[in-house]
Amino acid sequence: MSETEKGARTLEGRVVSNKMQKTVTVLLERQVQHPLYGKIVRRSTKVHAHDAEGVCQEGDVVRISETRPMSRTKNWRVVEIVTRAAQ
Repeated sequence: MSETEKGARTLEGRVVSNKMQKTVTVLLERQVQHPLYGKIVRRSTKVHAHDAEGVCQEGDVVRISETRPMSRTKNWRVVEIVTRAAQ
């Protein structure tokens, strides 16, 4: 059984940095309702994801999946590149 079959979370985000070796920084954006005023506001989180082949470029939209901790800050891995960045 692979990790995705076990029910690991998968999310989509945009690559904002690929300066590390085999690691990319992915920006995850979500929309939440403000608790008092009710307005929809954007919240974002940056996570490090494992990119084994090193093929992700800045601006790519990627699908990442939760995995075992690979380092102190890295516990996601890139499953696929959904769309490439415009060159």
